[in-house]
Amino acid sequence: METQPASTKMFSLIVLFDMQTTFLKSALEGISDKDSHNRLNTKANHIAWLTGSIVQQRFEIAKALGVDHEQAADELFKDNKGIQDHITYPPLAQFKNDWESISPLLREAFLKVEDKKLEESFEMMPEMSMTYFDLISFIIYREANIIGQIALWRRLLGYEAMKYM
Repeated sequence: METQPASTKMFSLIVLFDMQTTFLKSALEGISDKDSHNRLNTKANHIAWLTGSIVQQRFEIAKALGVDHEQAADELFKDNKGIQDHITYPPLAQFKNDWESISPLLREAFLKVEDKKLEESFEMMPEMSMTYFDLISFIIYREANIIGQIALWRRLLGYEAMKYM
């Protein structure tokens, strides 16, 4: 198995990716599907949506790098769809399974991506372009942010703190 990335730009991002692959599982540990939908009478994104969103994100960047797979709940999250009131999102176990299936494929794509692709620009939306390296960097940042939100929800819902080991 290849262990050194084709692009040195990817080294630290892969380290963070690996940590977050484990951290999401820890953040979700023991949370019931009922609690995963609890918004505590706020408009905040609940754990089920946050989890599906982070899973979708991995599938989307994988697709951009040539790995064409979809999560089971793609219809609920494609096109950056926000949280939908009155929807029961899939069980956390489904999201965990999709996370487990896409993570090694995306990691391999991260190892293989070359500087030429990372420096390539694309249009995110009208009048907004970015490089693939910028997109991957943002996604790695967003993963940490979402995992932190789930860790906070754990405590707000009365669960013990997330474990990092």
